[in-house]
Amino acid sequence: MTKFGVAQAVRRVEDIRFITGTGSYSDDLAFEDQTYAVVVRSPYAHAKIVSVDVEEAKGMPGVLDIITGADLQDAGVKGLPSLWPVTNRDGSKRAEPPHFALAHDKVRHVGDGVAFVVAETLAQARDAAEMVMVDYDALDAVSDARKAKQDGAPQLHDEAPGNMVFDFENGDEAGTEEAFAKAHRTVRVEVINQRVVANSMEARVAIADYDADADKITLYTPTQGGWGIKRQLAGCLGMEEDQIRVVTPDVGGGFGMKLFFYPEHILSSFAARKLKRPVRWTSDRQEAFLTDTQGRDHWSWAEMAIDENAKFLGLKVHTTANLGGYLSTMSCLIPTAAHAKVLCGVYDIPVMYLNVHGVLSNTTPVDAYRGAGRPEAIYLIERLVNRIAMETGLGADEVRRRNFIAPEQLPYKTSTGETYDSGEFKMIMERALKEADWDGFDARKAETEARGLKRGRGICYYVEATAGMPEESAAIRFEEGGMVTVLVGTQSNGQGHETAFTQLICDRLGIDAEKIKIVMGDTDAIPTGGGTGGSRSLVSTGTAINAMSDTVIEKGKAAAAQLFETNAIDIEFNDGTFEVAGTDRRIDIIDLAEEAKSMALAGQIETLDTRETAKFNPITYPNGCHVCEVEVDPETGVTDIVSWTVVDDFGRVVNPLFVESQVHGGIAQGVGQAMLEHGYFDDDGQMLGGSFMDYAMPRAYDLPNIAFHREEVPCKSNMLGTKGCGEAGCVAGPPALVNGIIDALSDYGVKEIDMPATPQAVWRAIQAAK
Repeated sequence: MTKFGVAQAVRRVEDIRFITGTGSYSDDLAFEDQTYAVVVRSPYAHAKIVSVDVEEAKGMPGVLDIITGADLQDAGVKGLPSLWPVTNRDGSKRAEPPHFALAHDKVRHVGDGVAFVVAETLAQARDAAEMVMVDYDALDAVSDARKAKQDGAPQLHDEAPGNMVFDFENGDEAGTEEAFAKAHRTVRVEVINQRVVANSMEARVAIADYDADADKITLYTPTQGGWGIKRQLAGCLGMEEDQIRVVTPDVGGGFGMKLFFYPEHILSSFAARKLKRPVRWTSDRQEAFLTDTQGRDHWSWAEMAIDENAKFLGLKVHTTANLGGYLSTMSCLIPTAAHAKVLCGVYDIPVMYLNVHGVLSNTTPVDAYRGAGRPEAIYLIERLVNRIAMETGLGADEVRRRNFIAPEQLPYKTSTGETYDSGEFKMIMERALKEADWDGFDARKAETEARGLKRGRGICYYVEATAGMPEESAAIRFEEGGMVTVLVGTQSNGQGHETAFTQLICDRLGIDAEKIKIVMGDTDAIPTGGGTGGSRSLVSTGTAINAMSDTVIEKGKAAAAQLFETNAIDIEFNDGTFEVAGTDRRIDIIDLAEEAKSMALAGQIETLDTRETAKFNPITYPNGCHVCEVEVDPETGVTDIVSWTVVDDFGRVVNPLFVESQVHGGIAQGVGQAMLEHGYFDDDGQMLGGSFMDYAMPRAYDLPNIAFHREEVPCKSNMLGTKGCGEAGCVAGPPALVNGIIDALSDYGVKEIDMPATPQAVWRAIQAAK
């Protein structure tokens, strides 16, 4: 039991089934009499639908049905909701353009669905899909959000004039203008946070099975929590929530993208109910590139007012956020509230003002991607802080040192309204500089230049704000044979939840890890759940498990008191055993649970089976310092990352091994965005990097060995003292790396470079500076 306790670096209990190929994913499931579905998708980014002719395709072998957008309209199927409200600067509500599962009037991005073909085999469905004749009247398209909001730009939705969904603000505009008027100087940057494709290893799947007797749909699909999808699907189909069950088996990566409600959830379910047979749809990789929600795509400028000592006085920010052709589930949250949360970083900025335009374009919808608004904010502020260091001649470390929020200022309310409860920002940066041998950089730079290369170092101090629902549930059942089932409302996408939750239960209840089974991903088995997103899982489910454990222990004391014919106050619990204080009378929790069932049947006590719902503050503020060193070949623009040092504060840690692996994975995704990845759409709305032949994903050789260190500064907002870690590497990675590349090129006079900093982009920056 001890080895599975909290703070132990135990290996994942899930790994055996994953590495032996015995995991069960949605597409592994097979159903009797199942059918196969294919979506007919638009090759145009913007076009009117003149007609959809399905007659010839319906007569092809094996075809069972072809559903069109008009069919869904006639059946009263509602559109996909976008859930996050936004209030505009003038007090009005944001625009509400509709998003139907199949387009019926016009298509608004390449890959927009226009028909759903269901057949006996996948080959038959594909053949029939090719015979669906859609007559399009092509329209001008716009893919750049800045161009989309200009006068005369193609209009996507009547409900969003000028393609503007919202004009959002946060902060004190008048106070910020006053600070700028008093400034010794101002420093400005303009950055592009380019679009990226999630590219989870497992593609999306939607398999719907219909029980005609119960008039109930079961949807098998990889998610980050099925409860939201259950509610939305019921609403779209006009059914009660208890008529929908969502089952999520193992999930091969999510990164935010699998949180959301998709057209195929509706289409498979509608078709299964209509045909009274299981309907399965599985995305191929090209569909994933075109229809999975994508990330980032912000254009921003930021300007800081500073005094003569480089102390920050005020911050102005404007962002134009590309939302794509439709509003995804949480797309309006990302560039507004999520972006604003940490826009001030860990700096004492007295006043700030943020203005965000949310704009539609003829591109794939954008939503949360690992970090979701916080990476965009930290990239912007950390690029700006480095630019201030360049403009003032101070070191990148010294500018930060002068402006950190000090420990004695905590709890600290930022000018965007967040309250940081804990942190030792200066101490953590100083340790990172020491671990990275910051003072020895000049000697390493001289050695690099002797080889004809340029060396640079980048620093990023990030803060993240974890999020999610402020409530979570956990339940425990003591089964026959001494096994224990624990049901939780979050969903693993490969992070190791089963092991982490097992550690918590071992620690609290003293039950052997081998006897614990974690169950997740079934909305019938677990009536409520907040799902996984925003690095909330450990804080939320950990709090619920603690509450559940408290109740189990209290029930156990009552049961042991009954068994031993004494008072509950005399019962002590320690390491999985209940005992009468001062005696040798004791019983193991598993044995007691079995005894309690018999006593419960006799009406004497309750069983130890328990379900608890815990309320908590979901927001924590993990933070840390990343230092990255690069070598750049000025003849080719090729950048090599030669070292990466991390010192992170995640509060109290349950499993150090998991935490380090999460940071490694996040850095890999950050490196991918900083140097390689670009979900680029041309002026006609065609995605030019729509396959792995064209879209550069990070490989192992792109990454250095990462020197990872921790400082535990316990969080004060939850009982565990822990802070979410899942998104940290993705938040800190891009600014640390890009700041390092700019530093390497600073001898040429280069002050800016946008992501992705490909060899060509680096080489061009050098040539332009020369």
